Amino acid sequence: MSRFFASRFSRSVIRLLTVLLIPGNIFSNTLKPNDEEQSMPPTRSEIPLKNKWNVEALYSDPSTWSQELAAVKGKAESPRWPEMKTFQGRLGDPKAMSELLSYYFSLDRKLSKLATYAHLRLDEDLGNDEFKRNYGLITSVNHDFRMESAWLEPEILALSDDAIHRLLGEPSLAPYRFHFERIFRMRPHTLSSDKEELLALSGKALEASYKAFAALNNADMTFAPAVDSKGVEHSLTNGTYGSMIHSPDRALRKSTMLNLHLGYQNHINTLCELLQGQTQTHLFNARARNFNDCITAALFSHKIDPAVVYRLIESVKKGRAFMEEYLTLRKSILKVDALHAYDLSSPLVEEASMKLTYDEACQAVVDSVAPLGQAYQDALRKGLMQDRWVDPYENAKKRSGAYSSGCYDSMPYILMNFHGTLYDTMTLAHEAGHSMHSFLSRKKQPYIYAQYPIFVAEVASTFNEQLLMDHLMKKAKTKKEKAYLINDQIDRIRGTIFRQTLFAEFELKIHQLAEQGQPLTPSLLNRIYTDLMKEYYGPQFVMDKEIEVEWARIPHFYYDFYVYQYATGVSAAMALHEQVLKSPAARDRYIAFLSSGGSKYPLELLKEAGVDMTTSAPVDAALKRFGYLIQELKKNLE
Repeated sequence: MSRFFASRFSRSVIRLLTVLLIPGNIFSNTLKPNDEEQSMPPTRSEIPLKNKWNVEALYSDPSTWSQELAAVKGKAESPRWPEMKTFQGRLGDPKAMSELLSYYFSLDRKLSKLATYAHLRLDEDLGNDEFKRNYGLITSVNHDFRMESAWLEPEILALSDDAIHRLLGEPSLAPYRFHFERIFRMRPHTLSSDKEELLALSGKALEASYKAFAALNNADMTFAPAVDSKGVEHSLTNGTYGSMIHSPDRALRKSTMLNLHLGYQNHINTLCELLQGQTQTHLFNARARNFNDCITAALFSHKIDPAVVYRLIESVKKGRAFMEEYLTLRKSILKVDALHAYDLSSPLVEEASMKLTYDEACQAVVDSVAPLGQAYQDALRKGLMQDRWVDPYENAKKRSGAYSSGCYDSMPYILMNFHGTLYDTMTLAHEAGHSMHSFLSRKKQPYIYAQYPIFVAEVASTFNEQLLMDHLMKKAKTKKEKAYLINDQIDRIRGTIFRQTLFAEFELKIHQLAEQGQPLTPSLLNRIYTDLMKEYYGPQFVMDKEIEVEWARIPHFYYDFYVYQYATGVSAAMALHEQVLKSPAARDRYIAFLSSGGSKYPLELLKEAGVDMTTSAPVDAALKRFGYLIQELKKNLE
């Protein structure tokens, strides 16, 4: 299957939106003294059923899943699905095309459901051999599906103009017109049938770098304990890192950050080769499909001009004065001689502790979305509080970070590692935004258009973060509480617009080096990353030697130009948020946007919702908002 037909990755959407990369700001230290601290997270079996996502709603148990896989995976020998081949050479006939698409998407939908269950169960426990085996099985079947359907697009694109005209005029094919439009747009980049089959055959091997990184990062990586100012050790994992890096104890923050990155430094050569392998994968696919460069190849299918990324980088660099102003303020408030990476997320208002239980966090998120209407609020309340969309708590060998995932026939599942901080509550709001986007798109769109394009994915999530912040600001009783929340907003903009744009430029640079035939080495990657950190954060920031390797722990570098969309997404969300609060008509447009799935190109979807991302205006406005919030923080700290 070529990249523009449905696949497990594009349609089942294992969208690992690992929000640990979007740093929050000012959270109370939730760590307990060493004698009370749980040194290791509980096993999966020790987590109560009510605190686990309802994956049984997909399949009651692994054996039921295995039975369904046996029924769907076709024959053991090749071809697995000989029925598909019977349509080859007949796609100019509208009836045959209609029958093929019906068969194809029916099979794809079943495989998507199977893949969703397998990856959810594996993410519960990355060390579980049965879950690893099942995930490997469905990955293999999906690979065969891609390979056996690789002839489809080349044959469609080989049709005469008259045949294409007949297809587009056939009433039974009317639901597929936008799908055909996207295929026909790919004509210059679609290969002959045998070459498409060869590319599909390579797919499993080309996933090796990402899979190896995920296994190392989530299951095998270990770190020395972090030590606080009293000499007490705290277990350091990717899950506990988020809490400890926001501690008011500077010694603990420093130990946490440096020990985490030393863990990656210990594997730097392996991690360099994995990232190089993934970059070469992107380059191979771009050149195989006759694209000039990797970024054009990554953005082409969604009709996004690379100028959007270049314009983003340019706009953010023009706004660096705001960053320097904020870091100067932060340095003054913290009363430190030098500002290090471990000082960027420390609490500026220690008294404003906002630790919440998971149930309290759910209630706050539900209350905050009232501006989106009763129907939206009721659906989210039911999902979070009754239907068990969420797997909230960390357990041994569970995937780190957080994401929203699922398929057309599932609830929009949310993985978290909840520790009770405001950061975790904001993470819940973020992922709930993704999940409600998925919920509404699946409810309103047919299967073929239910998955929204990744360019708009971060809009709904950051929109809901802003709604939660509005809700909390209204409840704030003192200037210090308001300052606490304002600073959180500031650092979320810092974390999404500045930091993610830095990541985007790093990703762009390493792909450009690969395009020029220059091999990536640890020292080269360290130097590129260090130079960007200094450029984006300015003279107030001290770059510790250990942080040079931070690039090695960023999973989004394996996603093929995904990360810039955090910055464009938050900019679009801020613009839409302002409109929705002022106008019921804007709210209706926004709900329609959430319900549109992938029925249009992403820039068109956003334009209809009320924001034009082909200009620099949304990013410029977001940076202006950043500057305004800095002044508001100063006022509330007086």
